[in-house]
Amino acid sequence: MAAAPEERLDVLNAAGEKTGVSKPRSEVHRDGDYHRAVHVWIYSESTGELLLQRRADCKDSWPGQWDISSAGHISAGDSSLFSAQRELEEELGIKLPVDAFELIFVFLQECVINNGTYTNNEYNDVYLVTTLSPIPLEAFTLQESEVSAVKYMRCEEYKSCLAKESGEYVPYDVNGKYGQLFNIIEERYKDNTESRSLTLQKQINRYAPIHLEPDLTNLSEGDREALGYILKAAIVIDDIFHEQVWDSNRMLRDWLKGHSESSSLDKLKWAYYSINKSPWSCLDENRAFLSTADSAVKLLTDATKPVSRWKGVEYRAAFPLDKPPGANFYPSDMDKMEFELWKSRLTSKEQKDATGFFTVIKRHDSLSALSSTQSDELDQAKTSDDLFIVPYSKEYRSSLEKAAELLEKASVCSDSPSLKNLLRTKANAFLSNDYYESDITWMELDSNLDVTIGPYETYEDGLFSYKATFEAFIGIRDNIATSQVKLFGDQLQDLESNLPMDNVFKSDNVSAAPIRVINLLYNSGDVKGPQTIAFNLPNDERIVNERGTSMVMLKNISEAKFKHILKPIADACIRDEQKDYVDFEPYYTHIVCHECCHGIGPHSITLPSGKKSTVRLELQECHSALEEAKADIVGLWALNFLIKKGLLPKNLSQSMYVSFLAGCFRSIRFGLEEAHGKGQALQFNWLYDKGAFVLHSDGKFSVDFTRVEDAVESLSRKILTIQAKGDKAAAWSLLQSRATLTQPLRVALEKIEHMQVPVDIAPKFGTANKLLGKV
Repeated sequence: MAAAPEERLDVLNAAGEKTGVSKPRSEVHRDGDYHRAVHVWIYSESTGELLLQRRADCKDSWPGQWDISSAGHISAGDSSLFSAQRELEEELGIKLPVDAFELIFVFLQECVINNGTYTNNEYNDVYLVTTLSPIPLEAFTLQESEVSAVKYMRCEEYKSCLAKESGEYVPYDVNGKYGQLFNIIEERYKDNTESRSLTLQKQINRYAPIHLEPDLTNLSEGDREALGYILKAAIVIDDIFHEQVWDSNRMLRDWLKGHSESSSLDKLKWAYYSINKSPWSCLDENRAFLSTADSAVKLLTDATKPVSRWKGVEYRAAFPLDKPPGANFYPSDMDKMEFELWKSRLTSKEQKDATGFFTVIKRHDSLSALSSTQSDELDQAKTSDDLFIVPYSKEYRSSLEKAAELLEKASVCSDSPSLKNLLRTKANAFLSNDYYESDITWMELDSNLDVTIGPYETYEDGLFSYKATFEAFIGIRDNIATSQVKLFGDQLQDLESNLPMDNVFKSDNVSAAPIRVINLLYNSGDVKGPQTIAFNLPNDERIVNERGTSMVMLKNISEAKFKHILKPIADACIRDEQKDYVDFEPYYTHIVCHECCHGIGPHSITLPSGKKSTVRLELQECHSALEEAKADIVGLWALNFLIKKGLLPKNLSQSMYVSFLAGCFRSIRFGLEEAHGKGQALQFNWLYDKGAFVLHSDGKFSVDFTRVEDAVESLSRKILTIQAKGDKAAAWSLLQSRATLTQPLRVALEKIEHMQVPVDIAPKFGTANKLLGKV
């Protein structure tokens, strides 16, 4: 019988990225090539023990020594998670789903053993599987060629043995990076209920509760009936968004809600989770405020061979400490280089789908956990083309079918023709995955009941900014305020023609942008953390080029933020002689202009090579922050332009700059991981470096009106030119150098923190909840 072919490994560069080359395992270790492996630790909560395995005596590295619960190389073309599952099943006979595995850190091991014949330059993805209690030793099925025995050992005892460099154990430097394993477990399970409660309460207090109860008297009877179905559809949209953030996020949500009355700490966990819609805090650079120890418990009765009077493996559904940059749109262990290598082998149509708004990227090996025999058979035919595309209409089918049915019912009830049309076309889009017609009908909406529902923004996709998240905004039209802002939408072509960038990049076909002002009744989906005050949609470049965009302003949200946040910030940070310039009118007018300026400037572009593309596709993860900065700074430029044309009052010419300065401090508090906060830091630092913003000896700020106009125009030109050229390197350089927390910003943030000014608001939907029958 022919010997099995030697396992091949993907060769990595020194940064841990795939090179596209694979080699036999023996050659990788002979040549010292960088490669990847998985370490899987099983931890028992009730006993504080880690499971160890004794390596078989025939192993070519560290034979006969006690080691990780399970470990192994990642074979060429395999994914990290699949390898972790496979190794655990092959070596110990335990079959666990992907939500049992928590990636806690990546460890680079560089060493030479066996008298210089075995070089191990290995990136190890270190996973933790958390069980409630120890798995009985008789439940394991050991792979004799790899494992000779298993045992549980107290964490502190095992750590002590490693620190003493006991010859019985494979060596790990517990004082180095691998010591994170013990630090994470120790921190996670120490008794700190009081400290955690205080921290969570402080985090919650950063959001000022705002009760939203807009007047519904202008709604017709039919639209009131339709509203009930629309609100129910918005709840379904919320379910989809939770799933888009992380694959076990909905389970975590339901677990926390179900246990929220168990203790005061559990109540605080649920309250702060409800604001962030995930275990990662939006205002703290997406740091986790929960851990897998807080997560849902699941029972698997068939994960191992049966053991008498033992019900099975009870484990915690895991989530990583670090928020996955690709959310749940891509495999969690996929990096950008793997995606680009895969994409390069696709047809142009497939490439368009892969980078489109309304698809997710999956792995074939994530479809099911394979048995050892099956995985061995698969290795013979496996290719590196492991990724594939799934449209939203299939990925979220059950939820979208439910939402579509509710919107169809709402359409039947409504007596507003444009609203009926929107609801019908949006229901169709949920099922067909083609949102073009429904986005057009959204732009044409003319109804007292204003509805935005569907996948739109791409902020959650931190890898590429390709994928759209689901959201819903339901509001009541303010017809008077809507008529007052019409001027801005009508001036877009004139603004485009005069933008501070080379004429070759300008468009002569910019459509007037309809602007709708509403008072928010309810929102759901991607509305986590800081609340939006306006939005400009759609983001589909085809529609932007053909029809432009439409804007929706949330007036009651803007009013609440100005009253509870911006005015107190001005009191803390703006010099007395300029403090009175901070007023709602310039603040709100700039918001309107910000949204208008999303609709002008480069969108579809021609690269120096002659290739047609879009700014979003070229700038990738830099796009969102730079686009927010563009809309802000060009919005200031545009206000000045309209003032000079006599279309806006001259008294705005100073108040808009001072209100903008105060607004910088508000947005930067969202964190530099968030697109608006990062974009605002870029703008503040640019204007400060140009002398337009001045920090005085008393720790307060002012605007130098003699310098601010030129500084605004220079940054506008810089960003617009980067976008027009699709120059990602320049975008990255600008963000890296300017979107930082500089000393002047620290001064302002410390003042605001000292005064305990809320960072943002947390809306309470009293009217909507009454309509939904909630208490």
